[in-house]
Parts: sequence; C-alpha cells; structure tokens
Amino acid sequence: MIKIIRFFILFIIVTFSSNCGTKQINTKEHKADLVVNKIQQSSVKLWHQKDNRQDTIPGISLDKWYSQNKKAAKSIDIVVAVIDTQIDLKHEDLLGQFWINTKEIANNGVDDDSNGYIDDSNGWNFIGTKKGSTVWSNFEFVRIVREYEKQFRSIKKSEVLNNDLNSYAEYIRANKKLDQEKRYYQNWLKSLKHDIVKFPIAKDSLKLYFPQEDYSYQQLDSMYKKYKINDKSYMQRRDDGDDDFGALIEIVMASYEIKQFSIDDIKRNEEEIDSIVNRNLNVSYNERHFFDLNDHVFDKGYGNNNVGSNLSGITINNHSTRVSGIIAANRSNGIGVKGITSNVKIMSLSISPSGDEHDKDIALAIRYAVDNGAKIINMSFGKEFSLNKEWVKEAFKYAEQHNVLLVHSAGNNSFNVDVNPYYPTDVAYEDGSKEVCGNFISVGATTAKMDSTLVASFSNYGKKNVDLFAPGDKIYTTSAGNTYKSDSGTSLAAPMVSGTAALIWSYYPKLTAKEVKQIILESGTAYDIEVLVPGGEGKKVKFSELSKSGKVLNVYDAMELAKKVSKKKR
Repeated sequence: MIKIIRFFILFIIVTFSSNCGTKQINTKEHKADLVVNKIQQSSVKLWHQKDNRQDTIPGISLDKWYSQNKKAAKSIDIVVAVIDTQIDLKHEDLLGQFWINTKEIANNGVDDDSNGYIDDSNGWNFIGTKKGSTVWSNFEFVRIVREYEKQFRSIKKSEVLNNDLNSYAEYIRANKKLDQEKRYYQNWLKSLKHDIVKFPIAKDSLKLYFPQEDYSYQQLDSMYKKYKINDKSYMQRRDDGDDDFGALIEIVMASYEIKQFSIDDIKRNEEEIDSIVNRNLNVSYNERHFFDLNDHVFDKGYGNNNVGSNLSGITINNHSTRVSGIIAANRSNGIGVKGITSNVKIMSLSISPSGDEHDKDIALAIRYAVDNGAKIINMSFGKEFSLNKEWVKEAFKYAEQHNVLLVHSAGNNSFNVDVNPYYPTDVAYEDGSKEVCGNFISVGATTAKMDSTLVASFSNYGKKNVDLFAPGDKIYTTSAGNTYKSDSGTSLAAPMVSGTAALIWSYYPKLTAKEVKQIILESGTAYDIEVLVPGGEGKKVKFSELSKSGKVLNVYDAMELAKKVSKKKR
C-alpha cells in the first residue's frame, strides 16, 4: 500500500509518505559545510537535485550534470510505467510527457491493438469499475485471513500438513495483524463519534471565556490544568462518560493541535475511519465482486481506461502525479519544477486503491508495461503481506527476460526488510531471501541533512534487500489539480532512481537493464558517517550498513560511469 489510508486521513485532518565512480565523503572534512547546509535547506525547494560538494546539500547531483553536459540525448522516447494511483493528465508541468498508445483509436469502444484492453490510450486502471468509479479495497492481511480461515481457524499447528505450514504461518501472522488494526481503528472511530457529540458543547462552553474563539493552544492548556478533575486519560474519560469542563477543553485542544477546527472536519474524518473499519478491515467485504472476474492471473481486461483525473484536495490522484513529476516534469517550460529528464513518456497504470494492492493487478500491470514498450517500471507502493506472491515473481522474471528495469520503494515502516517481509520484492523470504531476478532495485529515503539524520526516520532499510538510498524527505513536486506540493516518503525516492535510469538509457540505449542497475548502485555517493537507525530508538550504525550498496544515488557519477561502460561495449 502507498500508505494511502493513514496518509489520507492525516491529509484530511491537516488541510481540511565494484567501487567505480564512488566518492567517500568524511564529515570531519565538512564541519563548516554543515552550517551552510542548514542555512540553505530552508531556501532550496529542489534540494534533492543539488550536489554535496558544490551546494553542501546531499542531493543526487542532477543540477551538476546538466550544468556540465552539452550533448543532446540519442533517444527521446524512454517509456517509464508508473504503477500507482490515477494521475492528473492535465497538469501543466506534465503536458506532453504522457505515453500515447498509437495502436489504439481513442474512445471507439474497440480493442484496436488486440492487447485485451479497450481504449487504453494512456495506460489502464486495473481498479476501475464499469461505471467509472474506483473501489475501496481490503488490506492484504484481511484477504489472507479470508482465504485461509476455513482451513486453519479451528486447528493447531501440530495438525497442519507440512505442505501447508507456510500458509498456516502467514494466516497466524495476518490474523494477529488484523486484530491489532481493528482495535486501533475501532477505538479511533469510537473517539470520533464521541467528539462529534461533545465538540460543539466544548466550543460553546469556551465562548464564555473567549467570545471570538481567539484562544491559543497555550491558553487552552493552562485552562485544562486548572479545571481538570483527575488525571484520567482522554480515553478513560470518554469511556467513563465524564463531561467535566476540563475534559471538554481537552477535546478542543486535541482538535486545535491537528488543525481540525470544525465539526465538519471531524465528521469527514469519522466517515473515512468508518470506511476503514467496515471495508478495509472487514473480512466479509470483498471488493473484487465489483469486477465480476475469475481470480486467475491471466484473466485480464477488467477495470477501465480512466487513468486520469485533475481533481485536487483529498483525492488519491496526488500520489502518482507527485511520483511522475519527479521523473518527468518539463525541464524547459519555465514553470513549476524540473523533472530528472524530459526525454521520457509516462505510462500510467492504476492499481493502488484506498487499501492494499492486489497481486493480480500488480502482476498484470507489470506485464502490460512490458508488452507495451516500457523500459522502466516504477512501483512506489508496498505491503507487509502478499497472498499470491508467485504471480508477482513470475511477472518480475517476465520483465527481466524483456530487459525491463523494476524500481520499488523500500517502504515507510521504519523497519528492517531483511527481517520483516515487505512486498512486492525480488527476494523469496521463505527460501533464505534468495533473489529471483537481477533487474530489481529497492530504494530507501534520505533527508537533506548530512548528519546522523541522513536516513529518513520513516524509511525501511536492509543490508541485503534495500539496494541504495535516494532523497525522499520534503520533496517538492507536481501535485493533482495543477498544483505543487512538498511530500515525504520512499515513494518519492524510487522515482529518483527511475528517472536516472531513463536519463542513462536516453544517452546509452544499448545498455542492458542489469547494467543500468549496476551502474546506479556502483556510482552512488558513500557517506562515511554514523546515522540513526529508523525505529531504532537512538541506535546508530554506519550508513553503509543500511543498504546493499551503502550509497545515495548520484546522477552525475552514474552518467559518467554509463559513458565508460558504453564505450567498452563498442
């Protein structure tokens, strides 16, 4: 999942996630630079494109490469498939950057190119209904519970057949996760229902002291300490039915803190959490019935051709638009932001709903991308469970056979993916984390600070299963509704790598996917510093211990290394 659910809710609350070419950088030599770095971070929106030595900002050295390169690209049609949400096809900074299926006659209701998808002019929406809407989905652990509960619900491990032990273990893990999440969201929903009743009373009570409702959080906190009757927690008072003035003040304080200023804000939030409880977490809710399909990986054609939307605000179309802007935002139109390369076409493939992606949709989207000419597939989504992981692995191998590079975000769980499964992945956790293909890159996220917080606190990591890092914190990019926003997450680090791969191929088209992968990993910048381990409660390790390469993406050095490798192939 793209973390749409929790990000989605928070969004509503707030507005309404070989050593060739390697440079070892020792921070002891750059203490003075760190001071300058802190000053510049606040004023540089596109910090991720800067160079550490030129700009004292640990970006990807993209500006450095463009400032020194005067040679035109050999190719201008590198297709990057973005498997994600729907996208803003009308965004001013992405116009002209979208892939067009020239074999298809738009909107004639006929599958002109006989690829199994009708009117797929710009890609395909695998989660679109015949009526044109997009469904809510279960979390993957809910699907696993539904799949196996009849088989395993009433038996002990000792009674399970050897061939079923892996499935049984996943069922137990999924059931535990389901129980945890249900308690979490049901309690949240109960709190919101309580606040819907009490919030107007609390606001009205405070008018006695603040007729204009011009209080600050500090003033509310002072009043709360004065009027609270006991030290019960908010949850305890809610459950006990306490309605003292101190409790009412606390409700407004909580709303004030997260900019939830009106009863309408709370009601909108309540509607979203209710949908999570009754759809995402509901074993009885199976959204695939909307598609009327047989759940076999090669049964395709379901969904619709509506990959685009220019709606802003709370729509999930923001995600793909932000990812695509990092890769392909127009570099020469003088507006908005500059993507990594303009010599690219974005193929939009929508599979990410409010919930977790289906493995069938992932597998078919990859095959669609390969069959329709994509050279790179960006996958800025993920989940902790996978019901039909073999389907996805076979799609990975299919992409490898056709020389297509796969780039995946490492995830925003602050955990070690060598230990905690995170899908889709090129490793078989059940087989000692053996890699199933050689064309897959997993990308963690870094910040603009070259100190112990270089690795973003939310980023997953792994010495075996995360390949390298790229900027993913406070990244300014295109957003739905013809806007520009800053966002954070490994979702934004992955397209840094995808865009770099496209740039390499636009100059050196004869390189293989495996060569491009190796070039990107080998040419990264290795920082010789200790960093905080995400989720490690203050633990520090060498930065090199958190990924396979131990490096951060460096476009300038990648292009230099690609030139050398390309010359050797002649």
